[in-house]
Amino acid sequence: MTASPAPRSAAAIAGAVASGEISAEDIARAALDRINAADREIGAFTDLTRDRALAEAKAVDRARAEGRPLGPLAGVPYAVKNLYAISGLSTRAGSRISAADPPAREDALLVQRMTAAGAVLLGALNMGEYAYDFTGENAHYGPSRNPLDTTRMTGGSSGGSAAAVAAGFVPVSLGSDTNGSIRVPAAFCGLYGLKPTYGRLPRTGTFPFCDSLDHLGPFARSVADLARVYDALQGHDASDPVCAPRVVEPAAAAIAKGHEGLRIAVASGYFRADAEPGALAALDRAANALGATEEVDIPRAAEARAAAFLITNAEGSALHLERLRRRPADFDPDTRDRFLAGALLPASWYVSAQRFRRMFEHTMADLFRRHDVILAPSTPTSAPRLGQKTLSIGGKDVPLRAHMGIYTQPISFVGLPVAAVPVGAPGRMPYGVQVIAAPWREDLCLRVASSLEAAGLDNG
Repeated sequence: MTASPAPRSAAAIAGAVASGEISAEDIARAALDRINAADREIGAFTDLTRDRALAEAKAVDRARAEGRPLGPLAGVPYAVKNLYAISGLSTRAGSRISAADPPAREDALLVQRMTAAGAVLLGALNMGEYAYDFTGENAHYGPSRNPLDTTRMTGGSSGGSAAAVAAGFVPVSLGSDTNGSIRVPAAFCGLYGLKPTYGRLPRTGTFPFCDSLDHLGPFARSVADLARVYDALQGHDASDPVCAPRVVEPAAAAIAKGHEGLRIAVASGYFRADAEPGALAALDRAANALGATEEVDIPRAAEARAAAFLITNAEGSALHLERLRRRPADFDPDTRDRFLAGALLPASWYVSAQRFRRMFEHTMADLFRRHDVILAPSTPTSAPRLGQKTLSIGGKDVPLRAHMGIYTQPISFVGLPVAAVPVGAPGRMPYGVQVIAAPWREDLCLRVASSLEAAGLDNG
């Protein structure tokens, strides 16, 4: 495995900048130098915003010198998946077609919130075309390579977001998750990630994939950094019609409570089938660390995954119909074929999938009356080799790309909050565990994730 220098945490950087121990400009320059030196091998970035980064860093330093209050992310370098609008850049969304669009006039709202918190934007990150991807392999810009082993996938579609953090280029990044696009890369790259409740964070200024399933969220190397970024991102925005106005306890305060007193169960049945032994061993290690012995079967999870596929295909293809008509040759052929298949789905199937979604929401609500948190694997395997097309699990070969989301899709299907937690495997690539809670209870996800981090599971 290729070793990466561990970056200072976001919390440590913000503290050092606030105290004057180091300047935000020095931090930004060092991060940009690391990217220039090493990203050719990793492929995390598609755009660097060097001039902007240095201007933002200097503004933080001026504020400190003048005695003005600094934000909680003062001087912290970060980058965003290239479906977030960045003023002055075209929003690629992983595609050749949208890369030719006019530059964005303003930043996506979450980028604005990061700026307000004092963070320093270094650039835009590689991703699967139009977010329809689980591998991190982009036909137009090349693959994001896993910094733990550059012959392996990062996972997708937020592959660049995970690679940038795992490589030590930035301590935190922003991605998106429709069917697992934060949780899969977090598992493959050994990171923490947060997929908040559907509607918790506004998507204003981002390129959509599937409106009724799209979520935004952060990656980090620690739970404390994950919570710090999440707190900076929170807040209602009426321009995203699904963004719910809810007042919550700051996540950074919640994690100190740990998991004591929580009713934690481990998903069984569907969530223990079709996984390699290492993935199940990681789940068991997490359960043992928390003293969780109760198992819970989530009824009809396989149907939830199938319904999520239908909704994704139908809504995604509807968004891209005009592009499919005008410029079919400029799509990655695999992405194009998936969208074309979605365009041919009968409307009655989509309606049935949405009806089942309401039923499955009630099923999950019933489970969370008896349990505070449910643990499940993030993926059925650790990071596969780049270019790999199939997996062999349980003596059978299955398509790799479609199989990566079997444990994540039933959860995002009904918008539940999830903290992705890495579980190390000595001498092997890491695995991931999902910490799942009821809607609007990100605090519980982060409390349990913090306990698992304290148990040292991320180190193997």
